Amino acid sequence: MATKPKTQPKKDTTMATKIQPLGQRVLVKRTESEDKSAGGLFIPDTAKEKPQEAKVVALGTGGKDDEGKVIEFTVKVGDLVLISKYGGTEVKIDGTEHLLINESDILGILKK
Repeated sequence: MATKPKTQPKKDTTMATKIQPLGQRVLVKRTESEDKSAGGLFIPDTAKEKPQEAKVVALGTGGKDDEGKVIEFTVKVGDLVLISKYGGTEVKIDGTEHLLINESDILGILKK
């Protein structure tokens, strides 16, 4: 008598919908880069560089200095920041790419 194969429960391959960074880490989402060059040529996805501009999505729990005083974050949620091209850890949240970086990896805050 043949037995029916057991079905395995589906594994959820997506990450959690909410992430609270720990310590001095910041969760950012890279801004979309332009599809067209300054000369009007369309750039394919394979030739695009990673954008260095990102929007701050969440802040970590903070850190403490040697004396135990709380270190305040320089950035706040919603800030547009300049980040290094290849730093941080890429994570997917609800199908969108985000980047988890240390606050020290943020090069500056962009003012518009």
